Amino acid sequence: MIKKKWENHRYKSLFDKLVIFFKAQISAMIGGVSDYFIMLFFTQVFHIHYTISIAISGVLGAVINFSLNKTWAFMSKQFPYKHTFRTQMMKFIVVVINSILLKILGTYLFTTYMHIDYRISRIIVDLIVSIAFNYNLQKYWVFKQVKQQPIPAN
Repeated sequence: MIKKKWENHRYKSLFDKLVIFFKAQISAMIGGVSDYFIMLFFTQVFHIHYTISIAISGVLGAVINFSLNKTWAFMSKQFPYKHTFRTQMMKFIVVVINSILLKILGTYLFTTYMHIDYRISRIIVDLIVSIAFNYNLQKYWVFKQVKQQPIPAN
């Protein structure tokens, strides 16, 4: 009997990881687009400095991102979350605070020293922070799942 390619555990595992990664990126994009336009709104309409607008919009975008990640991107019927909602929320707050600080600093540095418009700087920094910082911490720390150990054969 010939097994299908995706029935091989190694390929299925890789495929599952890619699906989770892309779902998390979609979640981040939805939260990030909301965050970005809220930042523009506060900066352009209320003339709040973009660094302050990033802090305000970052909190609102984080609420959207947390909700999507918890209920969709990292959710698995096979593997429950290791941590309670409260623990996840506390860990997520730590990630968000640091993410917002990285976005403020990165956007400020690109804008001030490289003379790139803050709107473009923000997109560049968001992409870097989203993939290099947020994804890994959310997947492996905030929304960590309990993996079942294989039963050893006798």
